[in-house]
Amino acid sequence: MEESQKLPSIRNLAKELKISVITAQRAYDELEREGFIYTVVGKGSYVASINKEMYRETKTKIVEEKLSEAIKHAKQAGLTEEELKGILNHLIEGDRVE
Repeated sequence: MEESQKLPSIRNLAKELKISVITAQRAYDELEREGFIYTVVGKGSYVASINKEMYRETKTKIVEEKLSEAIKHAKQAGLTEEELKGILNHLIEGDRVE
């Protein structure tokens, strides 16, 4: 999506996705709170310009949470730190090949 692109109204989005208006409103509220969209009263919601630093911080936090969860599962499975690092390195190397 392009910066300043107008988003569908909450009602239209709800209808299109076959979800409740409340769910669509919550999604827009969350996107606005995170700085991805902005709303002009009486006009609608628009795509915000991306703050690259904020975007990176948000994504880094998500990665940390997912890795923390993976480490928890690895410990429950009895994997050693070396085995876990090996898995991570294998996955990283696999991404480089594709």
